[in-house]
Amino acid sequence: MNTAQLKNDYQERIAPALKEKFGYSSTMQIPVLKKIVINQGLGMATADKKIIDVAINELTTITGQKAVATFSKKDVAQFKLRKKMPIGVMVTLRRERMYEFLEKLVRVALPRIRDFKGIESKFDGRGNYTLGITEQIIFPEINIDTIDRILGMNITFVTTAQTDEEGYELLKMFGLPFKNAKNN
Repeated sequence: MNTAQLKNDYQERIAPALKEKFGYSSTMQIPVLKKIVINQGLGMATADKKIIDVAINELTTITGQKAVATFSKKDVAQFKLRKKMPIGVMVTLRRERMYEFLEKLVRVALPRIRDFKGIESKFDGRGNYTLGITEQIIFPEINIDTIDRILGMNITFVTTAQTDEEGYELLKMFGLPFKNAKNN
């Protein structure tokens, strides 16, 4: 498997630009994208167990890495939820697969969203960013004809950035299409 284009781009263009912009004295201070976590919460899985299997297959197809089920931690009677019931699926991407997924997200999936005007630039205060996607059908691997229900997902970009500004610059240079107004 060859190196993802974005990894080379980070080493050749993004890291030197960040070092210059923020005035880092060491290359170890430059923010790095550590991992991407994709998470789907499936509350309706309490009624239909097959939803979890379908979601695991779809997420595995999208990311190229086996997704795992997440389980409830306690009983909640109002939601007919028992402890250790599967209520979601997740996958954590690192290294090559992370860069391949990011490239696919930026270049293929996000432009397929209807009336797309960019993504919000709200960070968590530590340089990490979570993007909510409402439809899994924006990914080219998903065949729309075989989908029985539209599922959303959260994509979390975990960086080594110390501040939101550093994280914003890193992800912007990777090509994430933030809206013009930056208001954290």
